[in-house]
Amino acid sequence: MTEIRANTVLPARREAVTLHTADGLALVGELALPESASPVATLVMLHPLPTHGGMMDSHLFRKAAYRLPALADLAVLRFNTRGTQSEAGRSEGVFDDGNAERYDVAAALDLVEYRDLPSPWLVGWSFGTDLALRHGCDPSVAGAVLIAPPLRYSTEQDLATWAGSGKPVVAIVPELDDYLRPAEARHRFAAIPQAKIVGIPGGKHLLVGFTEEVLDIVVETVAPDKAPLPRDWPD
Repeated sequence: MTEIRANTVLPARREAVTLHTADGLALVGELALPESASPVATLVMLHPLPTHGGMMDSHLFRKAAYRLPALADLAVLRFNTRGTQSEAGRSEGVFDDGNAERYDVAAALDLVEYRDLPSPWLVGWSFGTDLALRHGCDPSVAGAVLIAPPLRYSTEQDLATWAGSGKPVVAIVPELDDYLRPAEARHRFAAIPQAKIVGIPGGKHLLVGFTEEVLDIVVETVAPDKAPLPRDWPD
């Protein structure tokens, strides 16, 4: 057995994909699928703020794509929102403070439907959590996992929409977050009765050093029989 380390890439079927938005943009993305099994669910990854370095390769999302198809039989779709650049390339368009990005979220869900991928869950991180809350409560969506949600752009109406949907919402909140800490998160998310708040002791907003804890919570939420994730992989 080999220990799974930060840059370990486990087997998967990975392909570059292009998402097409309703307002005519092409977005750069990647779809990672289990190597041989059918996926049990799909993670649609919504990355942190691109004006502060957020992109589809932000470390938690890159590691999710590296590990979860093999360890949890999950499909992982990650992409650059409009105007965002990573090693995979630059998506067309310009950043719009989370407004026109509603077309980006819709384009990702369109690809999930086109590829007949199962049970899509939105997994937002920071800015991506606002995209999930504002634009992601689609009938096709199973639920949302919100990593370090700042609740910067989301409104009370957005929270009420999720509350009314009854869809599961799990917020992963670092103890030492720069924007929203667990006690305040419990107060703010009280507007969504079914929301579950999971604190990360010692964690900060970027969650460096907490990959295993975060991915365990994601998998426990989406595919509980696959959690906790193994820390080793057969040679």
